[in-house]
Amino acid sequence: MTLRLVREKHVKYFLRLLHIMPSNLTDFDSTRPMIAYFAFSGLDLLNSLDEIGEQAKSEAIDWIYGLQVEGAGPRSGFQSSTTIPKDVPEYQYGHLAMTYTSLVTLLILDDDLSRVDRQSIIEGVRACQNPDGSFTAMVMGCESDMRFLYCASCVSAILDDWSGVDISRAIDYILRSISYDGGIGQGPGLESHGGSTFCAVASLFLMREHINILEVLTRDRLARLKRWCLMRQDGGFNGRPGKPSDTCYSFWVGATLELLEFLNFSDAEQNKTFILNTQDTLVGGLAKFDNTRPDPLHTYLGLCGLSLLRQPGLCSINPELNISQRAYEHLQRIHKKWRSE
Repeated sequence: MTLRLVREKHVKYFLRLLHIMPSNLTDFDSTRPMIAYFAFSGLDLLNSLDEIGEQAKSEAIDWIYGLQVEGAGPRSGFQSSTTIPKDVPEYQYGHLAMTYTSLVTLLILDDDLSRVDRQSIIEGVRACQNPDGSFTAMVMGCESDMRFLYCASCVSAILDDWSGVDISRAIDYILRSISYDGGIGQGPGLESHGGSTFCAVASLFLMREHINILEVLTRDRLARLKRWCLMRQDGGFNGRPGKPSDTCYSFWVGATLELLEFLNFSDAEQNKTFILNTQDTLVGGLAKFDNTRPDPLHTYLGLCGLSLLRQPGLCSINPELNISQRAYEHLQRIHKKWRSE
């Protein structure tokens, strides 16, 4: 039997998610911008943003701007929740991942970013870079690894301002995180991982106006990296050796191969079959594995993986920023306007 993308079910899944968080997602209540990003960007990929309505879009944009910590110097950015009161500013801190997801969601909703405190956010990005080139999620102290270097790169690319990133130190951190097997870990000496490999490679592509990627990723490094990524396929893709295929890595590893112009060397049909088998055909959504409960992350990234495979009915995706090509072209028009001012 030919597997079919149950598009209408997935649209309803994301629409429900925008109205109420399922009880099994209570642990993610403090990272609502991320959940909103999965839902809005998922609807965008499904060509279904119009189902939201203009008033709801406007309300969502205002809600996102309500998360912005403005003029707070190193604490600037977008925070993770509106539960932190505005009258207690010392508890308000920007978070790099929430800043990234907030900015791309504004782009997806066709906002012009005119209310973004660009200069202040760049100051916040600068304050989060560590001496070793990595980034911490928040200036007050948090995890430091390749994920937040990627978020800092995305924010800099979106705001068209790289003055908050010491690029040479960031590249050094990436190079020191390349493992013996050719993949890239969350940091130096750590195991290669599909997610951190994407974050490192995508960051370099976002920096391409300022660096020569072929000088950073030499011919030998590229050959080993491509081989490591291709070796992650076992039907779908896994994130590291010895692990089963997982829907999200069809994007993390697939997007890395797409950026390296090597995705066509993978088995697209096996990958597509794996992803489609994880669908919940009754209530919508995609899961990590077949016969497990769907969740927002795997639903969104599964659709992203299918978009890379040119699945009919889905928008094309910009793999570097992980947004639709439509939203990326909107960003390019904003940059053109900024540069003419």
